[in-house]
Amino acid sequence: MAVAASRRAVMTLYSDPVCPYCHRVRMVLAEKGISVDVVDVDAHDLPDEVMDFNPYGTVPTLVDRDLRLYESQIIMEYLDERFPHPPLLPVDPVSRANARLFMYRIDRDWYSLMRRIAMGEQKEATQARKELLESLIVTAPVFAAHPYFMSDEFSIVDCCVAPLLWRLPRLGIELPAQCAPIRAYMQRIFSTDAFRQSLSEAEKEMVTRAA
Repeated sequence: MAVAASRRAVMTLYSDPVCPYCHRVRMVLAEKGISVDVVDVDAHDLPDEVMDFNPYGTVPTLVDRDLRLYESQIIMEYLDERFPHPPLLPVDPVSRANARLFMYRIDRDWYSLMRRIAMGEQKEATQARKELLESLIVTAPVFAAHPYFMSDEFSIVDCCVAPLLWRLPRLGIELPAQCAPIRAYMQRIFSTDAFRQSLSEAEKEMVTRAA
């Protein structure tokens, strides 16, 4: 990951190079230009130090001095609060709550299907693939309403959406013509410096078409 630092990073992120949850944390880090040491690990064979920091044995796991954080949304919101520029969550409580609700629905509706595709048996994966594509088709007009996901500004919600869309080819999903707004959104997001810098070498090999 191309998050460079002119001084030694005080934070360490334990990240699986192909994990979408790790990817979205790396997007936040890149967007804010935060100095961090990214340690690549295998989510299915974690080193003892991660197990010591995180009782659930999951990634991403962030170590910031004496603080240990896990779960991607908690980490992303912590980074946004500690490094407030540029802000990735709205200032007003109503908009902030809506952003959190979007992230919840993205996880519950889309990421759960992505996991079923990746981990399920062929029949279950096929059904999950169908459900995810249908959900994206229905949601496509939402992507046309604003430059970013339900917002005129890049936000933490985009950091959740983009890693999933990047993985669509790997999931065996090809967006049809009615998903043109999603393709346009992908083209905008995938061309940003933050997204390009967030990619691991393994993720760079996940070829996708944004237009």
